[in-house]
Amino acid sequence: MDTEIKTTTTLRRIHTKRITAAVRELFIEANRNLGPDVIHSLRAALKREESPIGRQVLSQILQNSDIACRDAMPICQDTGLAALFVEAGQDIRIVGGNLHDALEEGVRQAYREGYLRKSLCDPLTRTNTKDNTPAVIHTDIVPGNQLKIIAMPKGGGSENCSAAKMLTPAAGIDGIKQFVLETVEKAGANPCPPIIVGVGIGGSLEQACILAKKALLRPVGKKNKKDKRLSQMEKELLDQINALGIGPAGMGGRVTTLGVHAEMMPCHIASLPVAVNIQCHAARHQETTL
Repeated sequence: MDTEIKTTTTLRRIHTKRITAAVRELFIEANRNLGPDVIHSLRAALKREESPIGRQVLSQILQNSDIACRDAMPICQDTGLAALFVEAGQDIRIVGGNLHDALEEGVRQAYREGYLRKSLCDPLTRTNTKDNTPAVIHTDIVPGNQLKIIAMPKGGGSENCSAAKMLTPAAGIDGIKQFVLETVEKAGANPCPPIIVGVGIGGSLEQACILAKKALLRPVGKKNKKDKRLSQMEKELLDQINALGIGPAGMGGRVTTLGVHAEMMPCHIASLPVAVNIQCHAARHQETTL
């Protein structure tokens, strides 16, 4: 029997130069301009914040965003570790080099030519890598012949306040909510609130962390429409976190978080992994499809 698989599919060619150029522009743009969803959420927060100091902080955050956009300057001095989420269509062929190197070169060019702070260093010697590489790259193979790239500069202050925990299965949804609340309360003013809270549930330890970070890519305040249980949990946590009174910049007030986003996948019967990824008010990410 002939076991050879024949196909008439023509692979679409994408040159590495296009990928590098796209990544360069994405990181420069992300560091200078907040998305309209973030701006809308901050303006809505300003309307409902009752604390005079909290309102002043929110006004300054919005003013800072306007200046950064107008003058093509970084929104924050911490221009972040470069995280990339890549969806590669199975019917594409990368030419001119390999995908990983092209992505890294885009990061390198963005941080050099965009005059962005290079923050990466050796964990032990603390010696700077001098070009903000290596990036953290998450790649998924998907159907189709396109390449989707999401660039996410993630600041150290908010990342430092993130956490993961292996709960017992008996902890259930109440245990999950308690862990999220404890993580946010412990973080206090350190992640520069108002924050956005990404929650990853299930999978393995590392997959829960990836889910939590991916959740931050959702438009601010957009509910999880795939699972009503998560949608309800997001609402409850939003109210409970804002009731903590931490407020903008930790100065007290009603608005501690702009949104809580949760994602979930099945896990082993013996475990319940949960991760919380906290994002500061400068929720920076840009995407493109080649």
